[in-house]
Amino acid sequence: MTTDEPASLPPPENLRLTLEALLLVAESPPSIRTLARVTGVSDALVQSIIEEMEADHSGGIRIRRHEHSVALVSAPEAAPYVERLLGLDTPPRLSRASLETLAIIAYHQPVTRDQVERVRGVGASGVIRSLRARDLIAPSGRLDTPGQPLLWSVTPRFLDHFGLSALDQLPPLEQLEPPAEQAVLPLEPRDTAGDRT
Repeated sequence: MTTDEPASLPPPENLRLTLEALLLVAESPPSIRTLARVTGVSDALVQSIIEEMEADHSGGIRIRRHEHSVALVSAPEAAPYVERLLGLDTPPRLSRASLETLAIIAYHQPVTRDQVERVRGVGASGVIRSLRARDLIAPSGRLDTPGQPLLWSVTPRFLDHFGLSALDQLPPLEQLEPPAEQAVLPLEPRDTAGDRT
């Protein structure tokens, strides 16, 4: 009697080695649950090994998490050499408008274009198109309101671009320097009586 079911494997003796190998060959970043299912161990055990791997920053390979997925990535310090090896052109720098929009999306995601525009005070359609073309942001759903506008979130490429493993590595908003204060002139009634002669 034959069956199409693959033979079951025992859990690996060296789980960390196995997880590194799986992350290396995966076509797209797998979830913790997928890694647990493939290795035959609990989600919690996979989670703890991934956290151990994240804490080890000694090599040229790092762990990057985005939502529920996990990936192996090269250390950000090696990026110029990796780009040279791969023959990649240096991408154009991000404009101030792009950086502002990315910051709003990263800290408030998921967020609509209208919400971004209200924070920035100017239109954001062109900037959002540009960021989407560079795969730094992507639609992550629709807001349940009339018109159902798209909700935007940052992508794993955003994390790679800024050398982050996860969004929780962004500095807390309260630690960021506030923008320079603008001079505010008091509105006082002008004495026009002395102007008349």
